[in-house]
Amino acid sequence: MPSAKILEEKKEIVNQMTERLKSKSGVFVDYKGITVIEDTEMRVKLREAGVDYSVVRNRLMKFAVKNVGFDSLESMLIGTTSLATSNDDPIAPARIVKEYADKLPQYFEIKAGFMDGKVLSVDEVNAIASIPALPVLQAQFLGTLLAPITSLAVVLKAAAEKGGGVVDTEVSAEEAPAAEVKADAEVSAAEEPKAEVAETPAADAAESPAEEA
Repeated sequence: MPSAKILEEKKEIVNQMTERLKSKSGVFVDYKGITVIEDTEMRVKLREAGVDYSVVRNRLMKFAVKNVGFDSLESMLIGTTSLATSNDDPIAPARIVKEYADKLPQYFEIKAGFMDGKVLSVDEVNAIASIPALPVLQAQFLGTLLAPITSLAVVLKAAAEKGGGVVDTEVSAEEAPAAEVKADAEVSAAEEPKAEVAETPAADAAESPAEEA
C-alpha cells in the first residue's frame, strides 16, 4: 500500500491537473515517436505563445477530468498523453498542436480538447485551430472598429476640399458682375452714335440778305 507521503504527492498532482483543466482551453495529444528535436521545437513555440505543455499520467488525469465534469475524456486517456493548456490565447493550443499533428501525423495525434468548460472533439479542435492567432484577431477587430472612422475622415477630407473649390467659385462669381457692368458700359459708349453737327444759323443768316438784295 502506498505510503501517506506518496498518496499526498499524487493528490497534489491531481489538484494541479484539475486546475489546468479549468484553463480557457486545452488539447490532449498522443505524442508517441516524436523526436527530442521536434519535441523541443514545439515546446519552444508553445511557450512563446503562453501555452503550458507537459506529459500527464493517465491514471491521475482520470481523477482530474472527473473533478471538472469531463468524464467523457476518460476513455481517451490511454497510451502516451500530453496536455497543452492556455489562459491567454484560447486558440493557441489547438493551432500549434495541429501544426505538428499535420507535420508529423505518424507520431503526433490530437485526442480531444476543451474550451470554456466544454469538451471538444478532434474535429472541433481542428476547426478552432484554423482561427487566426489572438494578435491577428485583435488587429482585425481594431481595423473593423476604425473602418467607419477612416471612411468618415476620407469623406470629410473630400468634402473640405470640395468646399474650398466652391468658396473660390463663389468669390469669382461675386467679382464677375462688376467686371460685366464695366464691360457693358464700355461697349455701350463705343456703339452710341455720334450727334450730327447742326448747320450754323449765323452762316444762313449771312447769306439771306444778299439774296434779298
